[in-house]
Amino acid sequence: MIDQQPIRCKALSRLWRPLTRIVEDPQLTQAAAQMEKKVEIFEKLRQALSIALPQGKKALNDDGREADIKSIEQKVTLFRSQMIPDTEAYQKMSAQIDKYWDKLFADPITIDTPSGQVTIQPQRTNNLLERFFRDLKRDSRKRSGTISLNKTLRTILADTPLVKNLDNPEYLEIILDGCKTLEERFEKIDSRLVAETLKAELKNQQKISPEMKKIIRHPDLPDRLIALLAA
Repeated sequence: MIDQQPIRCKALSRLWRPLTRIVEDPQLTQAAAQMEKKVEIFEKLRQALSIALPQGKKALNDDGREADIKSIEQKVTLFRSQMIPDTEAYQKMSAQIDKYWDKLFADPITIDTPSGQVTIQPQRTNNLLERFFRDLKRDSRKRSGTISLNKTLRTILADTPLVKNLDNPEYLEIILDGCKTLEERFEKIDSRLVAETLKAELKNQQKISPEMKKIIRHPDLPDRLIALLAA
């Protein structure tokens, strides 16, 4: 039997030279150092915002810590003024923070409900919307096997995304209205009432007033609209 050890060593020795060139390449070393610096700064931003913390296990599905919005604003203010390097590479980050500052630290909204007042803190990021579209994309790919969602989004009904609300137990309880299943709930819907509502909605969409028809017939309608907008 041929000893495999010399063969393995010879194969590894052939890889040593190209790997050494890669590791010792000055441009690659500089790029890696810059990347590590950016990762360090981004982690400081995550710490300041209390969102998707580096030590967390939920990654992009992290809703963020229940922290006081004023203390978060103070931390981000400190990050914005002292921790972002004053270089061109970080100007876009600074501009984005400044652009959405009011939305990031919006005051809570207090609403009256049958059970009393409820305080709602507006979402500081579009994380929930991004998670929704990730789930939508994943489900679409499983069903169709296609990567692009353009055709799917163009053809689905406008209210289709509301189906995702059924994953919320409180929303589902309201929809069921005492029923155990959606099937049981649908059985209580008056089909005649639904049909009449659909017919009335269809008539409203197709009906155009005589005054609007006269306006549409004007051959110079586009020019008039342009002049009106310019004024």
